Amino acid sequence: METHYLDNAATTRVSDVAAAAVLDAMTVRFGNPSSIHSLGVEAERMNEGARSDIAAALGCLPGELIFTSGGTESDNMAIIRGAELAAKRGGHGHVVTSLAEHDAVINSVKYLESR
Repeated sequence: METHYLDNAATTRVSDVAAAAVLDAMTVRFGNPSSIHSLGVEAERMNEGARSDIAAALGCLPGELIFTSGGTESDNMAIIRGAELAAKRGGHGHVVTSLAEHDAVINSVKYLESR
């Protein structure tokens, strides 16, 4: 029976190429990229290669990319840090959202509101 998965807003099947790259990183080149031993140096090389490839695809500089652990961390960083930067630049301090947003967004906005 063929499966037709239509909930790609929640999650999407990883491509075979991406899955193989992740498996390699988790089982062969699993070093801490902040370490100076050979596994760490190789992990850092992989990170920076990925950063360069993604930056080229997006048309930005590698230093403009921030890798996060997932969606919640990304939402928090974008909303909270974005609001902080806007305030430093004389912004009005307004964030517009709706209750239809994901909890990660709502909670970041609530955090800003409490400050």
